[in-house]
Amino acid sequence: MKLQRMNRRALTLGALAVSGALALTACGSDDTGSSGDSSSSASATTAAGSIKCDDAKGQLLADGSSAQKNAIDAWVKNFTQACNGVQINYKGSGSGAGITAFTQGQVAFAGSDSALKPEEVTASKQVCSGGQGIDLPMVAGPIAVAFNVSGVDGLTLDAATIAKIFDGKITKWDDAAIKKLNPSAKLPDLKIQAFHRSDESGTTDNFTKYLIAAAPNDWKYSGGKAWQAKGGQAAQGSSGVAQGVKQTNGAIGYMELSYAKDGLKTVDIDTGASAPVKASSDGATKAVAAAQVVGTGSDLSLKLDYTTKADGAYPITLVTYEIVCDKGNKSASLPGTKAFLNYIASQEGQSILSGIDYAPMPDAIISKVRSTVASLS
Repeated sequence: MKLQRMNRRALTLGALAVSGALALTACGSDDTGSSGDSSSSASATTAAGSIKCDDAKGQLLADGSSAQKNAIDAWVKNFTQACNGVQINYKGSGSGAGITAFTQGQVAFAGSDSALKPEEVTASKQVCSGGQGIDLPMVAGPIAVAFNVSGVDGLTLDAATIAKIFDGKITKWDDAAIKKLNPSAKLPDLKIQAFHRSDESGTTDNFTKYLIAAAPNDWKYSGGKAWQAKGGQAAQGSSGVAQGVKQTNGAIGYMELSYAKDGLKTVDIDTGASAPVKASSDGATKAVAAAQVVGTGSDLSLKLDYTTKADGAYPITLVTYEIVCDKGNKSASLPGTKAFLNYIASQEGQSILSGIDYAPMPDAIISKVRSTVASLS
């Protein structure tokens, strides 16, 4: 009998482990870079005992930015291991979908790679009783420009040249503008295949914000989540762009750094600093450190300097916000929301980001986020 009870207990624990894993992975998005393996190794760096669960329980629904999905997966794994009474379901359907779900009261919080627009703040007041939606910058990441050109191991480009390439104004790899920036490279007489996103994305929005700011004479488009330039090759999601570049000699494309692996090389950006800047987590954090908080009240939306010339600051950087009600959160989800946001804004939560190709928030910014999370009601 004792052996039978032990076997039943083992089967029960195994079933719980499997169901928990399915709950965390069921809503994964193809647009998130690497799989759960990277988040698993990163999450091991945080001790479950350091996470405060408070009164968190039940299920939290969330949706939004796919760019932060790998980070969310790592955070959720740590948090739910420590707080086993909570299940967090983050879909990662995209920034626009997340904001819509939030303003319709369908989720406890949303992720967005762009701050709330005035009309979205107005809409949020319908679900935030006595309050409104606010932007909390929680994670950053470099948008890498990856290339695949046989015989070229390193490449430096500036904003104007990147703009001309993606606008179809520079069409060959041995163009004089590229040669000038890479005098020692053996650039081939090869057609450039520029890949962009076919779907609306915060990655496109932030990439084109960089081009608008840093190359205004060469990028005449208004920007936004949808790609506007003519020509080039379109692919679904950052994973599709990365795959297209990897499979095509002469290709170039933009994507979150976590996708620029498995044989892809990334462009160093000539910003006017003392040396070209590589795409890296540290470089993204340095760029965000120079950002200005432009939100009012509890809102902490940022204005990035895409024209930075600071040494080591990588200018093509994306910031993802967690969007939540400052007041009027639903009583059933508030404890879990606060506990989870407290964890991901903590030193422990932020410390895992560099290991999975994201950038932690600078101390001056994340300290404000922590104070704001503590005041949520």
